[in-house]
Amino acid sequence: QVQLIESGGGLVQVGRSLRLSCVASGLAHNRYTMAWFRQAPGAERAFVAALFRGGSSTHYADSVKGRFTISRDNAKKTLYLEMNNLKPEDTGIYYCAADSTLILSSIRASRSYDYWGQGTQVSVSS
Repeated sequence: QVQLIESGGGLVQVGRSLRLSCVASGLAHNRYTMAWFRQAPGAERAFVAALFRGGSSTHYADSVKGRFTISRDNAKKTLYLEMNNLKPEDTGIYYCAADSTLILSSIRASRSYDYWGQGTQVSVSS
């Protein structure tokens, strides 16, 4: 049984940093594409960043490129999202997602992922 548990969210001021973590169980970490999505109030879930399975291929939404960094520690089965220079528009619930079979062209689509965490709230105040 696959389980994803996020942590690290909180309330921060504009320009500060946060690091989110997602601990996975029940899966072979390096064989899964791992991603972060976020959902702002009243909005649909949106792609943030992803790491394609088996390698170091990273992908980012344009809105976070240069500010956020996704990484993984396969030994610890943990996915990270380092978020720097946070902005109010980064506010939302951040979800960790995993999938073992999606193709690269669908990496940004939430429907491509079979497994989801419960989410962690990030709030950025101006």
